[in-house]
Amino acid sequence: MISLIAIVILSYIVGSFPTGIVFGKLFKGINVRQYGSKNMGATNVFRVLGAKLGISVLLLDMLKGLIATLIISSINLGDLSIAVHWLKIIAGFSAIFGHIFPVWIKFKGGKGIAAAAGVFFGLIPIEAGLAIMFFIIVVFFTRYVSLGSILASIFIPCALVVEKIYLGAPIHDSYMILAIILAVTVLITHRQNIKRLLRGEENKFGKKLKAFNVVNNE
Repeated sequence: MISLIAIVILSYIVGSFPTGIVFGKLFKGINVRQYGSKNMGATNVFRVLGAKLGISVLLLDMLKGLIATLIISSINLGDLSIAVHWLKIIAGFSAIFGHIFPVWIKFKGGKGIAAAAGVFFGLIPIEAGLAIMFFIIVVFFTRYVSLGSILASIFIPCALVVEKIYLGAPIHDSYMILAIILAVTVLITHRQNIKRLLRGEENKFGKKLKAFNVVNNE
């Protein structure tokens, strides 16, 4: 039981590291949540601070989920009797929860996409890779990052169902449950984006922001 508590707490702490905010203050001396979409996620960092910092934040946020899933989940103080795959899921979900509700910034964090991608790469790398490709295709043709994120999150549970039922792949039910939960979570965290998409008011990727010019001229 002590090991499980340690896994949950450490995964949450790693997941709650506010990468976007730290990078904004460290490299530009600003709080990215005061610009653009006022979100600390990689997409807003990309728009406000540029491609290099945006990609760096994306990779580090993914790494948070990967570290929790592959490393922190292996903590065992001799009191665990839970299957390994469940420990990975618990650690991964704790990291995602930390990313969305970080203790350091009053529990107001990102939308969990990058951290979830890292978790899935640790659990089901092939399906995660396909989801990333699907995300890139959607964003390339529509320029809506939010739409790509939503559809990619739905793609994963659908892919797992097809593999399990129609291809007979040995997909554990726990992975399917996690994929469904995370897809629902993404829909909830993107509810404002969905409303803007339906109204045709969502910002497109690559759109220049006045904030970017202000920040880079300071």
